[in-house]
Amino acid sequence: MFALLFHIRYIRHMSNIANIRERENRQHFIRDIARILVSAGVPEAAARLYGYLLLSESPVSLDDIVAELEVSKSTASVAARLLETFTLARRQSQRGTRSILYEASDDFDGILKGQMRYMGQLTELLRQGARKTSSKAARNRLDVMADFYLLNRNALELALQEWAARK
Repeated sequence: MFALLFHIRYIRHMSNIANIRERENRQHFIRDIARILVSAGVPEAAARLYGYLLLSESPVSLDDIVAELEVSKSTASVAARLLETFTLARRQSQRGTRSILYEASDDFDGILKGQMRYMGQLTELLRQGARKTSSKAARNRLDVMADFYLLNRNALELALQEWAARK
């Protein structure tokens, strides 16, 4: 009898260790994704939420997000809406309730499309500045920068086209 109780306790203990490791791994991944996305200008709450959604097996509620990420409901809601604008997350309504569920989107190129718009706008602004300045050094600098951003914008566009063709 004692041996049986010992084995049951041991098995429970081992499964708890596995759960703790799983949680630590999840937190580490969420933190690492957030670190990268924050450096790209994504607010921390949205970046952490994206990491969480990537690991979630099914859509999650705002209450789940609040509990897991330890943020306020309004912070979770704003972060989820921001991820929706980048097409990194999508919402689902639950039939018969007002609850909204969120999940990671399969359309994760929205952030790159945003960067393409930014680079296109910056290229045009740099070209305008080059046309308006009387300084040859400034004009050359602005033209070189415009060429750089246009080259990167076009490379992103080609990469997204290739990605779309693979789908």
